[in-house]
Amino acid sequence: MQLPSLSIAGLTAPFPLIQGGMSIRVSTSALAAPVANNGGIGVIGGSAIPTEELKADIRKAKENSNGIIAVNIMYAMKDFYDLVMASIDARVDMIITGAGFSRDIFKIGRQHNMPIVMIVSTPGLAKLAERLGASAVIAEAKEAGGHLGTNKPLREIFPAIRKVIRKIPLIAAGGITNGYEMAEMMDKYGADGVQIASRFILSEECDVADEYKQAYLKAKKEDIVLTSSPVGMPGRALNNPFVQKLNAGEDVSTKQCLWNCLKKCDHRYCISERLKIARAGNVKEGLLFSGENMFKMDSILPVAEIFRRFKKQAESVYKEGIGFKPQPGIDDEDNGAT
Repeated sequence: MQLPSLSIAGLTAPFPLIQGGMSIRVSTSALAAPVANNGGIGVIGGSAIPTEELKADIRKAKENSNGIIAVNIMYAMKDFYDLVMASIDARVDMIITGAGFSRDIFKIGRQHNMPIVMIVSTPGLAKLAERLGASAVIAEAKEAGGHLGTNKPLREIFPAIRKVIRKIPLIAAGGITNGYEMAEMMDKYGADGVQIASRFILSEECDVADEYKQAYLKAKKEDIVLTSSPVGMPGRALNNPFVQKLNAGEDVSTKQCLWNCLKKCDHRYCISERLKIARAGNVKEGLLFSGENMFKMDSILPVAEIFRRFKKQAESVYKEGIGFKPQPGIDDEDNGAT
């Protein structure tokens, strides 16, 4: 059965999928535009980049797409407000935010008629976001990559959040790797759509070094671990030599703070520096955030093919009462419902 579209504040994505906004410069217009053109919501990672660069990338994505373009900005950034206003000035379609909770962002959204989507991990914050004026809520669980707000799995936290969010769309995020799991979250758990990040790193359009993508392709289940972030939240990443040193308590700090990017930073290491060198191809000393189920993916595909497979898989089981089982991954099209 055909999946429903996803409507957020009057903007409708024909296919109910939001591409996760990965910083720094992992989710750029090069990825967001084709996602939007294939019916999803394309998202630019807007944290820790200059405002003029962000504005230019948003405009580029809008020029090269006929769909919805959003930006993801972490509340933990010192220049959070400047990045938000730059995004509005560039006429982005919506703003997604997490890694902290801003009340003021909803006032800004109302003043500028800008939909605000909040990433949360608890029913309390979800309910607060809806009350303050969120246009949608993303429920993100421990399977996600990057900064984590919970140690609980998606299928545990989602029902409780679904109970309190009734007036606005609720999106499921964390560890979803194929269309069968997408259909499960929408059919069995009542999600209005899903957010997916890790799968899109392994797309042809994702604008990172090939070494970055190859590191993900080679990753096994045991290579994806929890680590600490100077933001003050846990994070999930590939267990490369840098993360091994970090988790062992070795000194991985820099001599000086070059970026001054975070409101709160424990200075154990420079997260901006480590994310940037990873994107450029230094996969041994960089930080490669990764979803828990990245190991299930074994190929680099065009964005259009990722959407085709998700659609085929999801619609083969959605509302059919067939049931679900854990899947090996998106790249095996023959594995599915029981």
